Amino acid sequence: MEASVQAVEVAGVAVSFGETRALDGVDLSVPRGTVQGLLGPNGAGKTTLVRVLATLLRPGAGSARVFGCDVVNDATRVRALIGLAGQFAAVDGTLTGRENLEMVGRLYRLSRKDAKRRALESLERLGLTEAADRVVKGYSGGMRRRLDLGASLVGRPRLLILDEPTTGLDPQSRSDVWAFIRELVDDGTTVLLTTQYLDEADNLADHIVVIDHGKVIADGTPRELKARMGADVLELHLTDPDLLEPTAAALRGIGSGEPSIDLGDRRITLPVHQGAADLMSAVRRLDELGTVPSDLSLRRPSLDDVFLALTGRGATLEENEEVGHEHR
Repeated sequence: MEASVQAVEVAGVAVSFGETRALDGVDLSVPRGTVQGLLGPNGAGKTTLVRVLATLLRPGAGSARVFGCDVVNDATRVRALIGLAGQFAAVDGTLTGRENLEMVGRLYRLSRKDAKRRALESLERLGLTEAADRVVKGYSGGMRRRLDLGASLVGRPRLLILDEPTTGLDPQSRSDVWAFIRELVDDGTTVLLTTQYLDEADNLADHIVVIDHGKVIADGTPRELKARMGADVLELHLTDPDLLEPTAAALRGIGSGEPSIDLGDRRITLPVHQGAADLMSAVRRLDELGTVPSDLSLRRPSLDDVFLALTGRGATLEENEEVGHEHR
């Protein structure tokens, strides 16, 4: 394969489940040796796109290639090029960690000797050698997740697809997974990362695509996406959710964009360019309205602000919503 070929090339991919349009003409290009972040609310289409790239789902329209190999016509070759770790650790709790990884190696049609060697390499890389011969049902959640990542590496994939890899992990385990991903990329692996954690995308991704209702609605580097929000963000929290709409309406015309409401956090954010001057204008409007926020601040924009402004909703919804929308 030519070095100029992209790791992933998606063109006009569409997938429907009955009347539901899960993907609606998605385009995506991922250079080799990079981390591509894929953001979107649950039900947006992220996992459907992952399933297409993993050859688990045929697109209804469009095409998708992995290192130049078509996911439909060259599915066997594509499977040899990728590793996939889903949202939940897919390991057998009745086997030891070593046995799980050796089994995966055999499924990759490795010889028994090579399967044992690759399993040991993965266990060492993920710090699981001391627990290698313990039954997995006794592992902690973080250990099971690391073992699942190890299973995705046994075949030495050129493209590693991580579908919300740190869901449910404690902060230390999340940090360990982040460090592991950085090591893989340093070694030349390309990573496609879907996540609801915006700090995760901000820390790891070289480039981000935001998808909602099956369409790409924005893309760019984390810095480029945050730059769209303006120089600063005015943020205020209210204790009464019924005051969110009238307060947001009162703040319109201040700053450089429309106020965004996050119902879950009872929060309003507003992009501003004039910092303190816009803050004082907002305070006067709030005083006229008779609204006293529980917190009011001026800060630098985050990916969370970008996400809310683009989708009109927060990044995290109920888990079953994604399952329902994406028909897993």
